[in-house]
Parts: sequence; C-alpha cells; structure tokens
Amino acid sequence: MNKKLKLIYLILILTLNFSCAEKKSTEKEVNKSERAITTRTDTLKFTSGIRSILQDSKGNYWFGSLQEGVAVYNGNSFTYLNSNDGLTDNQIHSIQEDKEGVIWFNTQQGVSSYDGTKIANHAKADMEKSQTNFPIQINEPLQGQWMKSDNDLWFEAGTKEGVYRYDGQKLNYLAFPPRKVLNHYDNLFAVTGISIGKNNMIWFGTYAGAFGYDGNGFTIINDETLGFDRKIAPLHIRSILEDSKGRLWMGNNGIGVLLKEGDTIINFSEKHKLIHPTSGKKGDKSMPGTLEHVFTIAEDGKGNIWFGDRDAGIWKYDGKTMTNYTKKDRLTNDRALSIFEDDKGELWFGMEDGNIFKFDGKTFEKQF
Repeated sequence: MNKKLKLIYLILILTLNFSCAEKKSTEKEVNKSERAITTRTDTLKFTSGIRSILQDSKGNYWFGSLQEGVAVYNGNSFTYLNSNDGLTDNQIHSIQEDKEGVIWFNTQQGVSSYDGTKIANHAKADMEKSQTNFPIQINEPLQGQWMKSDNDLWFEAGTKEGVYRYDGQKLNYLAFPPRKVLNHYDNLFAVTGISIGKNNMIWFGTYAGAFGYDGNGFTIINDETLGFDRKIAPLHIRSILEDSKGRLWMGNNGIGVLLKEGDTIINFSEKHKLIHPTSGKKGDKSMPGTLEHVFTIAEDGKGNIWFGDRDAGIWKYDGKTMTNYTKKDRLTNDRALSIFEDDKGELWFGMEDGNIFKFDGKTFEKQF
C-alpha cells in the first residue's frame, strides 16, 4: 500500500506542475500579444527631412533622414539606427539591398551596411582605411578599374569626384575622367544622384554635369558640351533618372529639368513655361507654380514621371500634362525630398519636415 500511495502522490504532483507550467506559458503568450498591440501605436519620430525610402525583400520599409539616421518599419513598429549604433553619419542619401539581403546606406560621410544584427562601415568620405573598422577592401582610384556587372551596388563618394562600386566582395573607389573646369568650384564633380538605365548604362549626376558609363566608355554632359555659361545659367544637377523609355531626366538647382531623348537635350521646364521670368537660375528661392529646383525624380509603374521641387511642391508628368500638388492637396509642406513606389504600386513621398505621405491616385494621405 505504501508503494501505491507514493505512486499516486507522485502522479498528483506531476499533474499539478504541468498545469501550472501550462498556465504560465499561456500568461506569457497573452503578455507577448499585448506588447505587440501596444507597439503598433509607435510612430515615426523623425523631424528632419526624409531623403531616401526603400522597401526590402521582406516587405520592411526603410526611411533615411537628413539628420537622424535610419528608421525601419515592419508594419507594426519602428526600429532606429544612427551614428551611435555605428553608422558613418546620420544623413542618409540612399538605401539599397544586396542579393544576400544586407541593407546598405550611403551617408554624407561614407558607406555602411546592416545585416540585421550589426552595422559595418566600409568607406568614409576621406578614404580612411582600417582592417578593423572597414572590413571590405577599398582599392585606390585607378582609371583602369572601371567595370560593371548586374549585381553591382553604386554609391556616392562624399566630396570625392567619383564613386564607390561594390561588386559583392570589394568596395572600389573609381575616379571620373578628368574634365575641364569652366570656373573654380569646390567638389564640382561630386556625385549627387545615380540612375541605372537601359542598354547597360548607368548615370551619375554631379553638380557640374552627368557621366554615363556603359562598361566600355563614358558619355559626358556638362556646361562645356551643352555650351552653357556657368556665370549666367550653370548646370547644378541634384537628381537624375533614366526612365523606362530610355529618356534621361536631369533635375537642377536653378535651371529646372533637362531632358535628353536620343541625341537631343532640351530644357523641359522652359518648354512647359515653368521657369519664372525673374528667376536668377542659381538656386534662389523660386515662385509657386515653377519647376526650377528639382531634388528628386522618379517614374511610377504607369510611366508617369514625378518631380520633387525644393520650393514648389510635387509635380507629375503623364506624357502630356503637368500637374502640381502642394499644401492645398493636404501636404504639410511643399518640399518633397524622396519619391518611392513599393511592390503594390503605391507611391511614397518623404517630405522635408519629416512627414511621409502616400498617394492613392487622387489625394495624399499622411502615413507617419
């Protein structure tokens, strides 16, 4: 009888322990669910402009700011990365994802990457090199190193007059071909925008011109080739896009948008009467209803071309008509710094005040 009583007692104890463990597990699941719900109320805390937007292969949205680093949104909450976490700088010019799912940031001071766990810095604008801080090899500029492949990532090189190319293993600094400088200007050929085009072409916009590289040689567009006088109406490229039709759009800070179709280049803004008669064409504040200071250009899935003007809001060109969207269309300000279309065909606009809007085809709706 004693053995039987002991066995019954042991079974009773095990049953009670299992019941308590199951209850605690359920409580943990409830608490976890409650925490997940509360994080959904989190909102973007950036107050500086949104300069870059990316949707990665997992569906997360990445937002790069002018002064506060990066925020990633997973559909419920935001996670933040900045220089305190290891980024080379808090001003994020562009965001890309490589074939391994690593996220790359082109900052004001160099290039950083994030694998979901840690940040690695690969290049600084001053070309410093260290095996500890910069794990990817950086080669010195040699003209013969210019080459390209389908898996390349390309980055601005800060104030350097050239670019960084990442081929999946090495980060190479590549210098542009020497060009005649029509008058002195610091960092004249520092890169301000990059666009992957058709026919194996990649375009690099710089303050004083555009360089197109096809793997064999360069196409160069600058004040000299265009016959512009830098003292009167200089090129000052701030954005560049080759669209799905092979047209090249170059947004300037002052003289508006230049459009290259085939071998012909026109001033698109002048053609559509979007340069004000009193414009100084050198970066001074422009009037409403103009397209003179274009800091971002994008194409949507329907072939519309979108422009973000520094002073005059957002513009859409449908091939025939120009439409202007400003604060009257529910925007909080008239300065869009980034435009991005996600995998659902929805357009996102990053504004100078740190707000982000989506466009549903008719109206703008503030997201964060």
